[in-house]
Amino acid sequence: MYRSVATRGGMPTDSGDGGVVTLDQVPRWNDTDQKPSYLYGPGDSSSPFFFSDPLTSSSGAGLGSDGAASRFPVDHDINGRIYLWRGNPWNLEVDAVVNSTNESLDEAHSSPGLHTAAGPGLAEECAALGGCRTGMAKMTNAYDLPARKIIHTVGPKYAVKYHTAAENALSHCYRSCLEVLIESGLQSIAMECIYTETKGYPREPAAHVAIRTVRRFLEKQKDKITALVFCTTTSSDTEIYKRLLPLYFPRDKHEEEVAISKLPSDVGDENGETIIDERKIRIKPLPVLSSIATNASTTSVDIPINDSALTLRRSSFHLDTYLDPAFMSLMKDPDQRRKEQWEKAAQAQNGFDFARLLGFGDLSGPPLSAAEEYSLHSRYLAKANSLNLSEIDEMKILYRGGVDSEGRPVMVIVGAHFLLRCLDLERFVLYVVKVQFIKSFPLFMSVLLFTGFYL
Repeated sequence: MYRSVATRGGMPTDSGDGGVVTLDQVPRWNDTDQKPSYLYGPGDSSSPFFFSDPLTSSSGAGLGSDGAASRFPVDHDINGRIYLWRGNPWNLEVDAVVNSTNESLDEAHSSPGLHTAAGPGLAEECAALGGCRTGMAKMTNAYDLPARKIIHTVGPKYAVKYHTAAENALSHCYRSCLEVLIESGLQSIAMECIYTETKGYPREPAAHVAIRTVRRFLEKQKDKITALVFCTTTSSDTEIYKRLLPLYFPRDKHEEEVAISKLPSDVGDENGETIIDERKIRIKPLPVLSSIATNASTTSVDIPINDSALTLRRSSFHLDTYLDPAFMSLMKDPDQRRKEQWEKAAQAQNGFDFARLLGFGDLSGPPLSAAEEYSLHSRYLAKANSLNLSEIDEMKILYRGGVDSEGRPVMVIVGAHFLLRCLDLERFVLYVVKVQFIKSFPLFMSVLLFTGFYL
């Protein structure tokens, strides 16, 4: 039924002889007349098309068709643009074919046989693209292929723990390929199975994502795409697509009704991506303006004109009704904020005060007089001269770097030698006072330059 260039034992093959296949040789989904596998029932393993569906639970089958609305109604216009082809996509004469590859777009991880069929020019152009991110798509020329362009995309790696992320990334792969197709003014595309064995994505869940993403995209952009070919290269993939296509592209009312009970509970949003309720942005509707205006007018009576702050508060109180209490609860009380700031300032004052030790005094209070500065500096200089600070001098931490525009000395601290865990910080500051006094006075340093600072 699915015609190809070559057949083996009555079954379609991948047409490995390199023959060109046109779209009129591939039947449309509307034109096919195969018996869907779901007619055998979900537990009939004797069906030749039977595959266990990990996404469809027994609870989902209880929906039935009595009164339930179909999430994918019959659309003959869309179905007429869908094809299913058993073979390599690069044998098809279409505008673009899809290549599943890795982030480097190299030949080793591309679809088997694609680079051989396209010629050496494809590898050179792929190398010039600079790679491609997972879920994205890039286009190149098709070179020796019957198609006009090749769209390269990178599928995700699969892990059960990150199932939702992988599912949405795979959905974005298909959507990106279709977006690139439309942006380039092309209208027909052949899409292979983007998931690969090396990345461990289960075949059937991936087929669900691929088919529903294409369906949602065509619902919005069907006027811009004339043909979309699902290409499979193995018999298992072919049978999976033959079984799942009627769920998302039903061809009559009977298939639509059966699909209601067979579809998984989560078929994604309007783009086919998985919906996560916890990540939805919840917007609270605004209250009725008429009631707000009435309340505002009744409470603005007898307001003193000269009290501008109170007037502003009373006239704008109704704005609180626009704010979500859950959001307002995240805002700290101003008094609580000030109290925390005072507590932090008190803790800082109880700690080691570098500014006061260096002669700047308490920077949070009034500045010291010249006499107080001289007295403070003299005390610390006397203490520094009474101590043996040779171990700090041997560490080669401090150097003088000249003076600034006002004649104040500039000291350079080599941060790579400044090991805070192995250094008494108070002794180091006293060493700074001592070295500074040897060179010049007063102590005030214009700039401390730190280079390669490590704690």
